Amino acid sequence: MSTETNLVTLRAESRITAAERSAFKILIAISVCHLLNDTVQSLLPAIYPMLRNAFQLDFGQVGLIAFTATFTASLLQPLVGLYSDRHPKPYLLAVGMGITLLGLLTLAFAPSYAMVLIAAGLVGSGSAVFHPESSRVARMASGGQHGFAQSIFQVGGNAGSALGPLMAAFVLTKGQSSIAWFSFLALIAMAMLLYIGAWARRHRLHQDSSVQVSLSPDVTPLEPSHHLSFSRRKIALAMSVLVILMFSKFFYLASLTAYYTFFLMGRFHTSLQNAQLYLFIFLGAVAAGTIIGGPVGDRFGRKFVIWWSILGVLPFALMLPYASLLWTIILSVIIGLILASAFSAILVYAQDLIPNKIGTVSGLFFGLAFGLGGVGAALLGKLADHTSINFVYHLCSFLPAVGILTAFLPDLTPARK
Repeated sequence: MSTETNLVTLRAESRITAAERSAFKILIAISVCHLLNDTVQSLLPAIYPMLRNAFQLDFGQVGLIAFTATFTASLLQPLVGLYSDRHPKPYLLAVGMGITLLGLLTLAFAPSYAMVLIAAGLVGSGSAVFHPESSRVARMASGGQHGFAQSIFQVGGNAGSALGPLMAAFVLTKGQSSIAWFSFLALIAMAMLLYIGAWARRHRLHQDSSVQVSLSPDVTPLEPSHHLSFSRRKIALAMSVLVILMFSKFFYLASLTAYYTFFLMGRFHTSLQNAQLYLFIFLGAVAAGTIIGGPVGDRFGRKFVIWWSILGVLPFALMLPYASLLWTIILSVIIGLILASAFSAILVYAQDLIPNKIGTVSGLFFGLAFGLGGVGAALLGKLADHTSINFVYHLCSFLPAVGILTAFLPDLTPARK
């Protein structure tokens, strides 16, 4: 009897190990697709000068292109997430990338400014379809380590955002039609997303079949089954706090990513090349912080990470406007490392808070990330026009103090050992 029990246990363990390996491959694949998606998305800002010259646009018209892409991406994401929660569509990911592909081809051969706006809307819509469902797949493939999975998923997007302008500089030398070369990236992503969609469909069917497997106490299931329930009022309060924290994070991040080079050149009279190098160092710290935040949240709890990733930035942010050039670079690296860890923790916390609305929650927070970043950059730019970049940095240095509101968030899960 003991031998039979051991055999059953070994078979169960082997199934769990095989499932974990398969899930990890899917997690890496969805991160690569995020890289490809955001590479294409970041192409649009990189070609604004080309479009401005080709269609004789003023800055207001260029801004309308940016607004169209950002608005469609931000507004549609929660709606797509809500729809996919009610009607799961495993192959929606490939459809979203197909919309992006159509937007790219429209952009490459657009004969007029109106068609450029339509292309920007298509690219934004493709992003809106991609992010909620891909975040759901990352959670499916997490093996219970939701923060780690979201970090791996998001760092793919960070890498893509950095690669897009770099690739554009080498590819877009033959005019507007050369944009079509990027359609190959979308085709590769579509092929991968069809495979991922098939895996997600099998995974969902397996969950729905409710097959119970007897495991020994030493075997850990792939997905944790503990969920805490809260009143609607408490959930609404927690979600409101998270949205305010997102405002603090992305407005402050917008001040750094959009105007860091101008701040360095204006305050320290650095060259454009050196300022761009320092910006690259800061963005590298942001990517590293994105990776670190998820596993730390898995181990010590999401609320702990939210506390330290928002409020923990405050002393460094307050010192930044008064620091020398060397200390400005050091402080910006520290700020990037700490602040970037917040989004994974906030997103997974919200998913844990409303576990039956993963798509809606993911769409809402990715939409906020897109929207707040764009709105923040625009408003801070206007403020800088009327005051100065230095004033903007002094003002934004107080934004991390909003992290004190984390005290109103309930504890969802104990820290993992």
